[in-house]
Amino acid sequence: MEIREFQRLIERIYFEKDRARGLEAGFRWFVEEVGELARALRERDRERQAEEFADVLAWLSTMASICGVELEQAVRKYAKGCPKCGETPCRCE
Repeated sequence: MEIREFQRLIERIYFEKDRARGLEAGFRWFVEEVGELARALRERDRERQAEEFADVLAWLSTMASICGVELEQAVRKYAKGCPKCGETPCRCE
């Protein structure tokens, strides 16, 4: 699945509800999911890690949609390597 496709899917599933909830509330949900991911990483629970990575990505996607940001365009920042040094892998000190 392409990033654009994922963002559209999350919009179809959740956008109306998330937009009504508002960006601030959505951000709090996002932070909560990041916390759940942190616990799964700390516990080395691979199955939960995958689930929590998906949840974090979904909340990031819905916040981008609320803000009118296309994630597929936003990630182009990294298309030519590190945004600071331009290298892959990064050679920044």
